[in-house]
Amino acid sequence: QVQLVESGGGLVQAGGSHRLSCAASAAAGSGFRFHVLGWHRQGQGIEFDLVAEIDSSGQTNYTAAVKGRFTFSRDNAKNTVTLEMNNLKPEDTGVYHCFAEVWSGSGDFRAWGQGTQVTVFA
Repeated sequence: QVQLVESGGGLVQAGGSHRLSCAASAAAGSGFRFHVLGWHRQGQGIEFDLVAEIDSSGQTNYTAAVKGRFTFSRDNAKNTVTLEMNNLKPEDTGVYHCFAEVWSGSGDFRAWGQGTQVTVFA
């Protein structure tokens, strides 16, 4: 009933910029609302770390490693988020998964996208 569609993965040279987008949707009449939208990154190992998140008021939270380089924005009308990534580094490489904290009448839950690969080469 909830779908997160990611776009924008690709190959980027270190120091370059790239953009990821995620569009969240819910079944008509579900009453679901998207409170927090964000991105996790699955790196080369077993880590699965938060990259950035934004709530419905526009308040953002970034992991320390990307502060000052990444900018997260949200269009509440379209339930879409955009992650602008600048000055990319090889350690930013990974599969980026969009997630949503969903409010529903019967309880809140988290939904995940399939993931999109970003590879930063030196």
